[in-house]
Amino acid sequence: MNKKTFFKGAKALGIAAALVCSNITMARTVALDKVVAIVDNDVVMASELTQRMSMVTAQLQANQTQMPPEEVLRSQILEQLVTESLQLQIGRRVGIDISEAELDAAIGRMKQANNLTDEQFEQQLAQDGVSINGLREQIRRDMIIEQVQRGSVNRRIKITDQEVENFLKSKQGKFWASPDYNLGHILVSLPSTASAEEARTAESKAEDLHRRLKDGADFRQLAVAESQGQNALKGGDMGWRKSAQMPDLFANAIENLAEGDVTPPLRSGAGFHLLKLYGKRGAQEQLIEQSKVRHILVKPSTILTDQEAEAKLAGIRQQIVDGGDFAALAKEHSEDVGSMLSGGDLGWSLPGKFVPEFERTINSTSVGDISEPFRSQFGWHILQVQERRQQDMSDTVRTNQATRLLRSRRFDEERLNWLREIRDEAYVEIK
Repeated sequence: MNKKTFFKGAKALGIAAALVCSNITMARTVALDKVVAIVDNDVVMASELTQRMSMVTAQLQANQTQMPPEEVLRSQILEQLVTESLQLQIGRRVGIDISEAELDAAIGRMKQANNLTDEQFEQQLAQDGVSINGLREQIRRDMIIEQVQRGSVNRRIKITDQEVENFLKSKQGKFWASPDYNLGHILVSLPSTASAEEARTAESKAEDLHRRLKDGADFRQLAVAESQGQNALKGGDMGWRKSAQMPDLFANAIENLAEGDVTPPLRSGAGFHLLKLYGKRGAQEQLIEQSKVRHILVKPSTILTDQEAEAKLAGIRQQIVDGGDFAALAKEHSEDVGSMLSGGDLGWSLPGKFVPEFERTINSTSVGDISEPFRSQFGWHILQVQERRQQDMSDTVRTNQATRLLRSRRFDEERLNWLREIRDEAYVEIK
């Protein structure tokens, strides 16, 4: 296994940088470390710069990419480290911390994605000159940076109701929102110069095929034997297609077709068509499981450390488990101004309403139970799922999905603007 293929999925976790670090022999005599940049209240050390340059050089060589001049590469990497330092400092100021459980889960996903046992994983790390502690620290750094970016950049992006409505009404929006159909197709072809008699013969054959299918004949076998369509030898399978990608004749015919049913013969200039609907997704009605939730939030601060905030919330949780009133304790202790006066009530959940950590906890908590304390970008929470229900949320789902799509389109551009701003506002001295 080579380094290019090792650790599938590492990019999604933002930890590829940890996977090609050079193996530094501590017994070798080296120069004393020194500061190469002052970044607000932090510094970048020469050892960090050297290690990152070794990593990037190895990656460029593995990808057979032409190396830039050393000074150019050094300048670019130093700027990257400066920007990372600024984001990590923001993370520390707002109290973002990555728990050991989150790190364990991230490493577990890496093992699973690469189908490695614990022993194989450790062997591969040793082969790449990476310690498990070094890997965990790199994951921690990258996850903090990801949370800082997500929270900071998303607050800058405002998607109006009018923008969402305009998108859904646009040609692109209608295509995006249209359902997908998995279809089978049989064609009884008809030449453009066909006589009336030839047309009647073709129609009669299509009707006979339709009767056989209604009587239980296998659609794919008939397609192989009888169809003149281009997918005949594949059993007539057309795969998943949006209605907007089909001829109007097909789209209109299958709109109200039940899964497993076959259309009667459809006449076009090419001949007579039979369509079987194998599956449909993205239909108009979308039943969503909603949860009625209330929570208590405790935020770390200059006088309350992250660990103390977690411990305080654990104590509140124990009071509730012992019979305390959730609503009363939320009014007394919760720092979520929007919900504290209503006893922590957040109402019914909606797709995309809560941050991922919150939604994961909702989904893993049984009705009536009190969750263990968990961390989000806002602080430490406990929550209770009071009820669950199935609700048709088709319009809400489409609106929220469209909002997320429009937000994601702007995220990269806005992230660059935000990074440029925090860099311009920072005190940076290159040594």
